[in-house]
Amino acid sequence: MLLIVCPYCGKRPEIEFTYGGQAHLARPAQPSQLDDQAWAEFLYMRSNTKGVYAERWRHARGCGRFFNALRDTTSDLFLAFYKTGEPRPELPVTHASRPPTAAPAPTAAPAPTAAPAPTAAPASGRKT
Repeated sequence: MLLIVCPYCGKRPEIEFTYGGQAHLARPAQPSQLDDQAWAEFLYMRSNTKGVYAERWRHARGCGRFFNALRDTTSDLFLAFYKTGEPRPELPVTHASRPPTAAPAPTAAPAPTAAPAPTAAPASGRKT
């Protein structure tokens, strides 16, 4: 089960949360002044970053509050959680698609070798 850390409530199962899209988007100051193309860009066009991505989440079946999370889209690991309005946290430079506390990736086990073929039973020496 995937656990998501709500900055207000603590760790909870993923089923309690809803995804809210890209974080840190600024709404246009005068949306009525935008033409259709610019408004469509604001509403629908988002960056689709491979790697660390800032997302909005809502603890829908808990406190109901929105918060932000940094998630690595290549490994689907959450790297940080922070309240809406707080600045995006800095990640350690050592970040290489996994959090610094993550265990190393398991190495593949060697492929099993085939068992030797059975040999014929020795002749008993009886005549038939």
